[in-house]
Amino acid sequence: MPRRHMIMTGADGVALRAALRALRTELGVTREFPASVLAEAERAAGHPLLPGLDATDIPLFTVDPPTSRDLDQAMHLAKRPSGGYRVHYAIADVAAYVTPGGALDAEAHRRVATLYFPDEKVPLHPAVLSEGAASLLPDQTCPALLWRLDLDAEGRVVSTDVRRALVRSRARLDYAGVQKAIDDGTAEESLALLKEVGTLREALEVERGGISLNVPEQEIVEHGGSYSLAYRAPLPADGWNAQISLMTGMAAAELMLAAGTGILRTLPTAPDGAVGRLRRVAKALRIDWPHHVPYAELVRSLDPRRPDHAAFLQDCTSLLRGAGYTVFTGGETPDPALHAAVAAPYAHCTAPLRRLVDRYAGELCVAAVAGDAPAPWVLSALADLPREMADGTRTANTAEREAVDLVEAALLKDHVGETFEAMVIDVREREPLVGTVHLEDPAVVGRIEAASGRLPLGERIGVRLTEADPGTSKVLFAPA
Repeated sequence: MPRRHMIMTGADGVALRAALRALRTELGVTREFPASVLAEAERAAGHPLLPGLDATDIPLFTVDPPTSRDLDQAMHLAKRPSGGYRVHYAIADVAAYVTPGGALDAEAHRRVATLYFPDEKVPLHPAVLSEGAASLLPDQTCPALLWRLDLDAEGRVVSTDVRRALVRSRARLDYAGVQKAIDDGTAEESLALLKEVGTLREALEVERGGISLNVPEQEIVEHGGSYSLAYRAPLPADGWNAQISLMTGMAAAELMLAAGTGILRTLPTAPDGAVGRLRRVAKALRIDWPHHVPYAELVRSLDPRRPDHAAFLQDCTSLLRGAGYTVFTGGETPDPALHAAVAAPYAHCTAPLRRLVDRYAGELCVAAVAGDAPAPWVLSALADLPREMADGTRTANTAEREAVDLVEAALLKDHVGETFEAMVIDVREREPLVGTVHLEDPAVVGRIEAASGRLPLGERIGVRLTEADPGTSKVLFAPA
């Protein structure tokens, strides 16, 4: 999404880093691990539980941002002689390194998920594991949960298997490189099939009524000690890669449902009036939305590189509120069971280096395929996982939003009193004088407070920047 970069000075960068440290203190998070956790991680890195199956002959590859080292997933795609496709999807086997009830396990339950800040990340596991021994780095042999998903010619899953195996990734790829290789025809067959399978899975998503929001990522970019904000519009390769993970999460949910014990990622259907509200926002952004066109069809037609479309996609995330986790045991029918955006039962299982629940979902799936009862340490933790994940998700969301707010405040602090054109994309139901605006230039999402009347949801208005305080991470606008 095009935007004007408002670069901070070096001094501002120093102040921002101090504010980010204060934010982490306020949230009670720290990158440093207790000595007992580090010692256990060091021991585990050298002595993991090794599986009996050797699958290092499968030429797996990873697709991640170029600077990532905590690589959860590696894949290989091939055509089946009888028709259709075979997808091997290796997921880092964190349980091979973590002793249930140990210091490392307890710390993971305290942290719940990796948190990302502009100046550093606060990892779920020590780097010796998450960026070292347990990561699916190229040319490193390590234990993994190896999924084998056989698909028919239309991309539907016809058989699923997952078991522990030793794997070895051959290549570490990034999204831009993958997109270029596929577009110019230089990709090897396994990589080229990512587009073929991904496109088929996208078509099946449309068929079942699911939807993937191609929301531009608001990235905080460092420039030699200074920071700016930028939007990264997702590439088609991002979507194809995401479809492999979604497919595996759906397969995991089906395995757990068949076994009668599991934990699902769930999302309720959007409440009445939510889509109507989005129609008003679309009108303000001058996005043509004929009444006969369903919401999902409209979203799939949008281009995240366009500022007006990107703003609308950002606001569409309001329909994803209410996501949570549902545990079920003893063959009971889970309620709720569906993820409204996926339009199917779904489970988080593909990012165990960065998210706690995935380790447990993976264990339940391996047990289900083997016909075994889940391990006692898995069953004993299930009841508390939804609460733990909810607490961790709130912390992660707060950390992300507050960090962006800090950067926005620092970038805008010299522009207090100036006016901007903006769209009102949210108004509080019980406080119609308070809402959220989306500026086009610079592309900032901020709070607005009016002195009287009611904010006009879905309309373009002039706004005046009344406050931008990096010390409090506060950015505030008022109608101009």
